[in-house]
Amino acid sequence: MAMPMNNDEVNPDDGGAERTTNVTDYKRTCIDFIEDISGSYLEWIDYYSDKNQIDKDEDKKRRNEITGIVKKTNTWLAKVPTSIKAVDVVMNDGIQKMAEATAGKPFQIGVFINKISEYTMAKPGIIDVHVKASGRDGRKTKLGSHSQDERFRIETTGKVFFDEENIPKNELDVLDIHLKLNAKKCVQRDVISFTVVISEMKDGNEYERRGLSTIIHIV
Repeated sequence: MAMPMNNDEVNPDDGGAERTTNVTDYKRTCIDFIEDISGSYLEWIDYYSDKNQIDKDEDKKRRNEITGIVKKTNTWLAKVPTSIKAVDVVMNDGIQKMAEATAGKPFQIGVFINKISEYTMAKPGIIDVHVKASGRDGRKTKLGSHSQDERFRIETTGKVFFDEENIPKNELDVLDIHLKLNAKKCVQRDVISFTVVISEMKDGNEYERRGLSTIIHIV
């Protein structure tokens, strides 16, 4: 399945003439792509169900989440982005969310901005990110890392970063922390997508891990 291609860095001698620079046209392409790729994630849920790895209730829950993500992401694609880059941020956030929904959420996890999760708005400045999680069967949780080099996945049209100086790194019975996302250099119409990863711990080792993605429209 081919990914939509933007024109941010197009070499005119490398087939770039076939790529659109029109934001409206690119939005339509990405809206169609989100609809299309959701089928691949639903096929994974079929696979998990066929292998009896999830029950009927969990199957239904994950399918409903993907349906909701497609609807919300495509609404954002239609209304929010004003640049090719912004369209990419919104589209990739939707893809990330579908992957998270497909994997399921075996333990409790929530990420909130102004008490709203997943799709939200904020003004430029220091954005408070409230992260909550609790493990199963007495297991503890801790803030994990998206990759070896990055604690958070961030994709944005503006310049943003998390203040990581005072981030708690220890395991907690109930994780309830506030992160500070510095968006002072953002302007209205910027969009920010980030993923927070939580690790469920058992006997000092990571037992399970899940990511939860949030997208912010700067207003």
